[in-house]
Amino acid sequence: MKVIVAPDKFKGSLSAPEAARSIARGVGRAIPGATLDLVPMADGGEGTVEALVEATGGHYREATVTGPLGEAVVARYGRLGDGRTAVIEMAAASGLVLVPPLLRDPMRASTFGTGELIRAAILGGADRLIVGIGGSATNDGGAGMAQALGYRLLDDRGDDLPPGGGPLARLARIARPDLDPLAGVTVAVACDVANPLCGPRGASSVYGPQKGATPELVAILDRNLEHFARIIRRDLGVDVADVPGSGAAGGLGAGLIAFAGGELGPGVSLVIEAVGLAKRLAGADLCLTAEGALDASSAFGKTAVGVARLARSEGVPTLAIAGSIGPGAEDVLSEGIDAYFSLCPGPASLEDAMGRASEWLEAAAEQAVRAFLAGLRGPGISTEETSR
Repeated sequence: MKVIVAPDKFKGSLSAPEAARSIARGVGRAIPGATLDLVPMADGGEGTVEALVEATGGHYREATVTGPLGEAVVARYGRLGDGRTAVIEMAAASGLVLVPPLLRDPMRASTFGTGELIRAAILGGADRLIVGIGGSATNDGGAGMAQALGYRLLDDRGDDLPPGGGPLARLARIARPDLDPLAGVTVAVACDVANPLCGPRGASSVYGPQKGATPELVAILDRNLEHFARIIRRDLGVDVADVPGSGAAGGLGAGLIAFAGGELGPGVSLVIEAVGLAKRLAGADLCLTAEGALDASSAFGKTAVGVARLARSEGVPTLAIAGSIGPGAEDVLSEGIDAYFSLCPGPASLEDAMGRASEWLEAAAEQAVRAFLAGLRGPGISTEETSR
């Protein structure tokens, strides 16, 4: 039998590659002669670089870039096995995790380091980028990224704006670089939110408070991004204000559209394409996926359902294993998942579940596959014959 193993991470306990290896051990005990294809998955957020590098046989690279508040940080990105695609998590350069809570300041925090990371990937030979834009510390609309890519953001005296979302109020014009560093480069943006750039559902109002913005600062930042969008439309001819997802990552979604020609799309879809999952599912007998939780929200396109939808279109049955199973989980059964199973063998604390996740995931995978094999067996057919 050919079995595809395509799990997401279990946040705080297992990365996607670790989860894939645990599941594979369980499958191997149930079907000793199985052909296993491990395809770690992600949704474009944390863990996307690792999942894509592992799934495609790629490698990691590092670059020293400018952190959100101007400090130097070492950011890791991935080069995929196709030799031409680089995958970047903006959080590695401009993430909220890089700023202690008491120092968070969206008026000053900049995406400059994300732009530097993009440049590093291109200088390293990539002509296709996948950029995950979750977990930002910034609210500058991608202004810092634009500056790192060679754009000049000028005030009415012709001086370059300092970093952050605050100075955008003084933006008078945008000057393009003499040489576009992204010429010939395609940019796919993993974006799973539909927030516009401005307004009550925009970047500042929805995400600003978690980055340190008071109600007064939220109003200032929102006005500044609205002003930024007007200047982008006038000087670059690109209308970003109302594009769904333009408000992601403090407006970096808008910045990637305007300054990098980025196309926003669901993260799991971009990952599925990058790892070539459709081709790998061809001829498979079974697919196993997994993630931290299954509930009513999972049916709207989380990683496990994204995998299962594709598997069903290829005629491959899919089993899912979840760390927790919540209300509405049964909705996933109409979205490609044929059966789901709990990671936990019985009542357990969160601490136990996280500490023993690898062991329990392996055991759950074995039992899920044995149940699948039992369903295939008819009268007089042995387990050994079914598992060939």
